[in-house]
Amino acid sequence: MSKPAAEIDLPLEFVRELLLNQHPDLATEPIAEITAGWDNAMFRLGSRMAIRLPRRSAAAELIKHEQQWLPLLQHALPLPVPTPIRIGQPQGAYPWSWSIIPWIDGETVELGQLRRDQGPVLAGFLEALHVTPPSQAPRNPYRGIPLAQRSPTFARCVGALAQRGRSLDARLLRLWDAAIETPIDTAPTWIHGDLHARNVLAANGRISGVIDWGDMAAGDRATDLAATWMLFSQPDHREQVLRSCTSVSALTWRRARGWALLLAVVILESADPLHVTAAELTMQRLLDGP
Repeated sequence: MSKPAAEIDLPLEFVRELLLNQHPDLATEPIAEITAGWDNAMFRLGSRMAIRLPRRSAAAELIKHEQQWLPLLQHALPLPVPTPIRIGQPQGAYPWSWSIIPWIDGETVELGQLRRDQGPVLAGFLEALHVTPPSQAPRNPYRGIPLAQRSPTFARCVGALAQRGRSLDARLLRLWDAAIETPIDTAPTWIHGDLHARNVLAANGRISGVIDWGDMAAGDRATDLAATWMLFSQPDHREQVLRSCTSVSALTWRRARGWALLLAVVILESADPLHVTAAELTMQRLLDGP
């Protein structure tokens, strides 16, 4: 599965036209294109801001989640998040809302580059995020749900990998079986919903921000806790996260391992070269513990 094609081209000149028409006081700031993600195109705006525009219709609703709900959470979170500063409207051939957000310094965390002392930092962030959401909070059909509902996806990916000669370790299959049999033992909380290495920023090994909140929803916090095995390369670093998340039950951690495994096999089955190594490392870390 490769990155989806953009449904609308967003040349630099058009983005500047959007600014000039809707936020003219910012139109003289320098603009530079940043590599587009799966869902959104990003442009650096001056030294302190960025522009985030959906590049396909599937992302249009997600950016509204960020615009509506992230402002309600940001003050309780101990790490920087890209809460919209301004909101842009559809214009001409461009049919969706878009955002101007603060620029957060740092690079995406790849292959476990965080320091050991960042375990408690991640834990503190998750403890602050995982609070009771309002009844109107969005739900995500793929994240934060009972893990057993993702069993067809897991089975399909494992089967496809086996056909390519990449059978899963039996210990991982037992981990999955244990995770899907583990009941959700907590009420829904806010979740980020897509917390992995490319959505966590770090500078000099220290977490500097958490980005890409389009999948934020009310759901099972185990989905986010899976990031422990994606972000930390050493067992004692991961142990720091487990010890520091004082409100998380053993049952929730068991589900979290299942979520980490699910995301790893989905990435492996897709054969996306940018992420395959990270997925393989995640599975090895699940075997290494804790």
